Amino acid sequence: MHRNRERLETTPDDLSRASGSGHYVAARNARKKHAILRGVIIAVVAVLAIGVGAVAKFYYDINHKLTANVSPELSAELSDSQTISDPFYMLLLGVDKSADRADAWGDSDSNFRSDTIILARIDPKNLKVTLVSIARDTMVDLGDYGEQKINAAYAYGGPSFVVQTVEDYAGINIDHYAEVDFEALVNIVDGIGGVEVDVPTDVVDPLANADIKAGYQTLNGEQALALCRSRHAYDEYGAGDFYRAANQRAVIAAIIKKVVASDPLTMANTISNLADGVTTDLDASTIISLALQMKDIDVDNNVYSGMNPTTSKTIDGVSYQITDEAAWKEMMARVDAGETPYETAEDDPTHGVASSVGNGGYSEESSSMDSVDADYTGTVLVLNGSGVSGAAAEAASLLDNAGYTTSTGTAESFDYTNITVVYKGDSNMAKAKGVGEKLSSLGTVEYVRDSSGVYSYDTDVLVVIGS
Repeated sequence: MHRNRERLETTPDDLSRASGSGHYVAARNARKKHAILRGVIIAVVAVLAIGVGAVAKFYYDINHKLTANVSPELSAELSDSQTISDPFYMLLLGVDKSADRADAWGDSDSNFRSDTIILARIDPKNLKVTLVSIARDTMVDLGDYGEQKINAAYAYGGPSFVVQTVEDYAGINIDHYAEVDFEALVNIVDGIGGVEVDVPTDVVDPLANADIKAGYQTLNGEQALALCRSRHAYDEYGAGDFYRAANQRAVIAAIIKKVVASDPLTMANTISNLADGVTTDLDASTIISLALQMKDIDVDNNVYSGMNPTTSKTIDGVSYQITDEAAWKEMMARVDAGETPYETAEDDPTHGVASSVGNGGYSEESSSMDSVDADYTGTVLVLNGSGVSGAAAEAASLLDNAGYTTSTGTAESFDYTNITVVYKGDSNMAKAKGVGEKLSSLGTVEYVRDSSGVYSYDTDVLVVIGS
């Protein structure tokens, strides 16, 4: 028994061998753990590298799309503000480069005209945006090309010439540029889930594929595009281009409102959609930075809207818009100071008819028909817009007997329904009220304050007799 117990006793050598074996197993297990850890770290790094690479490629692809068509001439023309946080001017152009036009005329810039011209003043510090449309038929001096419509500048010299022309016309420096293909608007609007717009009147225009009922509503991409294209829906109100331009500004304001309130994923998706139909000198990171700076903007009150003041005139059979230089200078002084283009809502000739987002920052109306006494003096141009022979002469006779000095003519269209009494400024409001009172026996009277020269007349008051 003693011998067996002695054999069971462990010797120092035995302990050494057992310890070595355990150490080997522990070391082997540690090496396995380290190998697994290294593998995990390498895998994580690889995934991160792939992710960073994907993000980098995403930004590269978007930036390439956004800026690829910005020519050296355009870059040289832009003032390029030092920081995106300071107020700056940006030119927005809407160009219809649909497949039908490209197939018919080719895709050269010389085959297109900028149907939409909007001068935007963006103030990230004070969270304000001002949008001023410039009528496409505005007569300007295009240098070697003579006096032309301003939208011809795109065909003659491309984007850089448009920037130069608008800078000269508005007396400002343009820092940035964006050109939007109308067709891209559909994807942009649908990508943010539609836009909320107040549509005061029914917009029915088969030529623009528009059939939009009045009311505050969410428009999808096709409806927003139709609203931005429609002008014949407003034939009974006056120059359709003015109302179309107002609708375009409303849609832009609605897009701004939706984008700045969106989550980062939606914002990135919007920029991706922009890249497919927008040419701009701003890269994706700058656009995101600007959107984040503007995220708290009160769109309903701090997005201002207006249009250059002009008067319609036909020269050698061609219709132009002639700028009221004094009014235009006054408007741009207000815009440059960060104020609304119009002092009051009643100064906007499209107010209450064209679409809007919010109240546009207008102050209260300076006066109303109820606040003035009728004045039965002054000059009145009476146009027949009814198509009924003798309608203008009958109205002029009533006004002559009341003390006015009248002249008559025929309106450009016979789409007027009511008796439209048009006047400019508070100084002519009393005269317009008197005219309306004297003509009320002939039908329903509608007053229009003409602040931007939608109507062409040289008298104190203009009257268009409707059907």
